[in-house]
Amino acid sequence: MQKRNKPSASPDAAGKPEELLDRKLSRRDMLRLTGVGGLGLLLGGTGAGSLIAARAPKPVAPAASGASVDRIPFYGAHQAGIITPAQNFICFAAFDLTAAGLPAVQKLMKDWTAAAAVMTSGQMVGEVNDNPNLPPSDTGEADGLTPSRCTITFGAGPSFFDNRFGLAAKRPAAFADLPVFPGDSLKPEWCGGDLCVQACADDMQVAFHAIRNLARIARGTAVLRWTQEGFQRSGAADPKGATPRNLLGFKDGTGNPDVNDAALMREVVWCGGESPAWMNGGSYMAVRRVRMRIEVWDRSTLSDQEATFGRHRQTGAPLGARDEFADLDLKATDAAGKPLIPPDSHSALAHGDGSIQILRRSYSYSSGMDLTTGQLDAGLLFISFQKDIMKQFVSIQRRLAQNDRLNEYTVHVGSAVFACFPGVREGGYIGQDLLG
Repeated sequence: MQKRNKPSASPDAAGKPEELLDRKLSRRDMLRLTGVGGLGLLLGGTGAGSLIAARAPKPVAPAASGASVDRIPFYGAHQAGIITPAQNFICFAAFDLTAAGLPAVQKLMKDWTAAAAVMTSGQMVGEVNDNPNLPPSDTGEADGLTPSRCTITFGAGPSFFDNRFGLAAKRPAAFADLPVFPGDSLKPEWCGGDLCVQACADDMQVAFHAIRNLARIARGTAVLRWTQEGFQRSGAADPKGATPRNLLGFKDGTGNPDVNDAALMREVVWCGGESPAWMNGGSYMAVRRVRMRIEVWDRSTLSDQEATFGRHRQTGAPLGARDEFADLDLKATDAAGKPLIPPDSHSALAHGDGSIQILRRSYSYSSGMDLTTGQLDAGLLFISFQKDIMKQFVSIQRRLAQNDRLNEYTVHVGSAVFACFPGVREGGYIGQDLLG
C-alpha cells in the first residue's frame, strides 16, 4: 500500500543499491533503499519496523459500551476472517520475504500477531506517547475509529517452503501453485507471494490501516508483492443482509455451505488429521483476480445473461424456480424437453453433482480505467477456503475453465494459493506450530 511498492517481486524489481549509489540519491531513491533493502530509516540504525517490534503492545482495553458487536476476537482455535460473515471491505496483500534465516521470519510473525491483536481491537500500534524525535509507531488514520469488525488473516504460499528457511520438509505434499487453467491470462504482478494478509472490515480506512501498518512492521524482512482492495454492498445499504451481487448484477455466494454447521465446516473448510499437524484447524485459500468484460456484458440481453449464470437475475433463484436457495434441478426441462438450466451455465458447472463444496468469500474490485483499452479495470477478487485445494477448488475450476459460458465475459489475470494457519492463543503467535 506504500508508495515504494513494486508490483512484481522479480530480482530486478528489488533494485540494485550499488547502481543507485553511483548517482545522486533522490528522496525517492532513499525511501526505495530503506524499504526494499532493509537499511532502516537511518535513525541511528533503527528502522520503523524494528522500533515498533521493540515495544510491547499496550494492553487491550475492554470494549466501549455498545462496541462489542463491532469487535471480532482475534485469538481463538481458528483465524477470524475465514468463516466470519464477510465485512463490507477488503484490503488484500501478498508479501515476499527478503530476510535470510528462520529467526527473522519468526520475529516477523510475532510482531504481526501482536499488532493484529491490537488493531482488531480498535487500538493503535505502539505506545500512546511516541518519541517526538522518531516517526510515530502507528500511521494514525484509524485513530478514533471503531474496530469495524476488522479481521486480519495470515497465510503462507508454496514459495514459503523453499530452501531459504529450512521448511521444505514441512510443506504439505499437495500444496503447490495452482495450475494454469484454459483461458487464463495470468500476469506476474497479480500472482503468488510468500505470505498473505487478508484485512477485512466494515470501514475501508480501518482495513487499509491494518495492511499499511503490517507493511511498515515488515520493513527489512518482507516487501509487498501485490495488493488489491475490494468491496461489496454495505450493511447500511442492505440491512436485510441479502446475498451480495457481483459487478455483473447477479448474486454471488448463494450456494455457500452453512458456516454455522460445525460438522460441515470440518468437512469443507477446516484441515484435520489428513493434514500436517501444524495445519490442524487451518484452511487453504485460493485467490483469483478475475477481470470482467463489463462493456461486453452490458450489451448482452437479459435472457443471455440469465442463461450464462443459470439463475434469474432479480431473485437469484435457479432458472425455473422462485426461491434463491432452491436446489439446482439440473434434470428439469421445458415443454420442448430442453434443460431449464443450461449444462454449460456457471451455476450448473460449479455445482456439478453437488458432492464438492467450497466456501466463497469474494469481493468486487474497481481499479480505475485500463489506459490501454479505455475500459474499466473491474471485476472479482475471488477468494475461497477449503481443506483440500486439489480435490475442491481445482476440481471445480477445471470444469468451469473448459465449458463455462461466463468465460466469454471474464478473464483470470491473477492467481495465488495460501495455507492459512490455525488460530492462535494469547501469548502465542501465528504460525508457531510450523515455525517453532
